[in-house]
Amino acid sequence: MTAGSSLRVLCLLLLVALSVPAFAQRPKTKAQLQKERQQNLEKIKEAEKILSQTTDKKKNTIGELSALKQRINVQENLISSIKNEITYLDNDIDENNEFIRALQEDLKKLKKEYASMLYAAQKANNSATRLTFLFSAESFQQLVMRMQYMKQYSEKRKQQAVAITAVQEELSGQVKIIESKRTEKNSLLTEEVKENSNLTNLKKKQNDLVKNLEKQEKSLKQDIDEIKKSLVALDKKINEIIKEEMEKAAREAAAKSKTSTSHVALSASFEDNRNKFAWPTDGFISLGFGRQSYPGMKHIVVDNQGINIQTAQNEKVKSIFGGEVKIVAFLPNIGNTVLIAHGEYFTVYSGLKDVYVKKGQKITTGQDLGLLQINSDGVSELRFQIRKNTTPLNPQLWLRPRG
Repeated sequence: MTAGSSLRVLCLLLLVALSVPAFAQRPKTKAQLQKERQQNLEKIKEAEKILSQTTDKKKNTIGELSALKQRINVQENLISSIKNEITYLDNDIDENNEFIRALQEDLKKLKKEYASMLYAAQKANNSATRLTFLFSAESFQQLVMRMQYMKQYSEKRKQQAVAITAVQEELSGQVKIIESKRTEKNSLLTEEVKENSNLTNLKKKQNDLVKNLEKQEKSLKQDIDEIKKSLVALDKKINEIIKEEMEKAAREAAAKSKTSTSHVALSASFEDNRNKFAWPTDGFISLGFGRQSYPGMKHIVVDNQGINIQTAQNEKVKSIFGGEVKIVAFLPNIGNTVLIAHGEYFTVYSGLKDVYVKKGQKITTGQDLGLLQINSDGVSELRFQIRKNTTPLNPQLWLRPRG
């Protein structure tokens, strides 16, 4: 075997031994993609649970449309993760094919070289020829060198045979690997077809629901207007409490009291947790922050001071950070609201049926505040706000991103 061929076989086998399946870096590993697909399947279960609770009422509602929209989003994410896995496998299969072609080429060269060595060995194995070769040496030193050469040649031939066997075994292993990957790919393709069919059905259901809601837009607008009035009253009450707290903090700062120092430290601690807070409840964002159109109702716009989180029925609500309860108030169309102060920051939790805390109570991070109410449409939805004094902030920029 030539030095070049030996080096190439060694490099190929080393690649396998080190288990390097790809020739280029990928942003995600196969394990990460499989985990992502599993997470999407779990999210589908959660979305299905919320959706089934709204459809049980046999009534077309905005809550049902929100749940259906979330279900479609998760379905699209699942299909995307399946496509990414298929792409990953395609790349792996292409690289395995390239490796197999390289092994086949080396095997061909090794066999050719081995055949030449066997032919030469057959000629050399003739007793007369070997003796003539040895005893035609001009000196004893040359005789010894010729004997060593014949021994080395024999060893090389054995090494060549071992190399051929190693490459053949590796080639067989790579063929089995690629067959396994093709089977896995076919399974994913079948799953993709099924999930695409589910997505088509969901979108059809969404279109039908939107059409039905458009027919009810007038009555829905009246309901939303009633909620808006309640939210204005709630906002006024919250601002009054917050202004009182601001005045109190200013007086304490002027007096340089220990309470003022604690107030500043709590505010700083709250700020340090930006983008890290746990969600106050499970579910999904059904209405975002700022000026928003209701799902399926393009002409109905609200200025949302926080976010709405739609969840399954009978879910508990937890405080995202330690602080002190400033108000527990009830308003029609809204339910119970809990306002918690965290220094100059405030969190607002609206839509509770049962409340487990009271005004003036000290709260710890993750403490249960109450149980969400279920409206007549079978929807449980938390209206969640974060404020810096009286300024509303986008809670999505403060809560921990969901994978």
